[in-house]
Amino acid sequence: MPPPVVGIDLGTTHSLVAVMKGERPELIPNRFGKRLTPSVVGIDKNGQVHVGESAKNQLVSAPDRTVMEVKRIMGSSQKVSLGDRSYTPQEISGFVLKALKEDAERALGEKVVEAVVTVPAYFTDAQRQATKDAGALAGLKVERILNEPTAAALAYGIDHLDKEQFVLVYDLGGGTFDVSVLEMFEGVLDVKASAGNNHLGGADFDQAIAEWLMQAAEALGLELRNDAKAKARLKVAAEAAKIELSSVMETHINIPFLGVKDGEPVSLEIDLPRETLEKLLGRHLESTLKPIETALKDAKLEKATVAEVILVGGSSRIPMVHQLLEKFFGKAPRGGVHPDEAVALGAAIQAGLKSGAIKSGNSIM
Repeated sequence: MPPPVVGIDLGTTHSLVAVMKGERPELIPNRFGKRLTPSVVGIDKNGQVHVGESAKNQLVSAPDRTVMEVKRIMGSSQKVSLGDRSYTPQEISGFVLKALKEDAERALGEKVVEAVVTVPAYFTDAQRQATKDAGALAGLKVERILNEPTAAALAYGIDHLDKEQFVLVYDLGGGTFDVSVLEMFEGVLDVKASAGNNHLGGADFDQAIAEWLMQAAEALGLELRNDAKAKARLKVAAEAAKIELSSVMETHINIPFLGVKDGEPVSLEIDLPRETLEKLLGRHLESTLKPIETALKDAKLEKATVAEVILVGGSSRIPMVHQLLEKFFGKAPRGGVHPDEAVALGAAIQAGLKSGAIKSGNSIM
């Protein structure tokens, strides 16, 4: 048998790899047994490259040797400094893809040489080529680049082959936002229109919360804006608070020994209610409605024509997102599609179609 073709969701904050097992796509756990691998790369003091959890763990202690969210600069000439070396975005993404490749090979017990990799629908040709180049650096042949909303719709569609309907995929990830309108009929997915913002996502939400925490620290007399380690700690606390506020109405943030005032260590303790979070993020989240209107207009559809709104991306878990979309469409978004996993599963389906593991006549194209 030919080697398997895997599907990879190369995300801004997390990445995943999946493969077809029989007629179903399955996620492949990483070396730590987790499905999500942080898209973080770090260099330790000995010059060793680390990817994922181990890299993320050194973010606070060594922010000058750690990088995250590199997807946002893919296709640009911007370099990333890690310690005393500079890397292209393709090289950093290549490290992440290589780690995913090795995890897949470890789990499958055979070599992996080809992958379908997903990108935001609004990625330019340069950004798509940079993604292919990153794959080549990782030892992967990336012949197919798949749009993330289409991949998510594939994951949804594999269980809804008998339906003829329009679906809208709302993909709010760590660094990018996409919305796509797709028509499903006779097991086929036809993309009618896409819109979005390549610079909007969970990273911006984390930054908004971190800035709120920074102002609270300044009210205590701390000056931290030139302190890279303190800023990294604020960012980590902000992300944790954002996640927790998806399930509770208020969270308590405690950052011990954040800074020094008059020779004494100062800690930051503060409560963040969901209501305050929604004020901090409201402008960002409300801005996602405009691309929805644009995509519907381009597809020549009314809101009422959309049968299902599918939520994708970790940031789509924010309760305010559900509220905005329910108000806009007059019905709740669809549950049952895992927001973190759908894109990778859809990529695996496309990989299965490409490799012949599943037949096009029996599934989504």
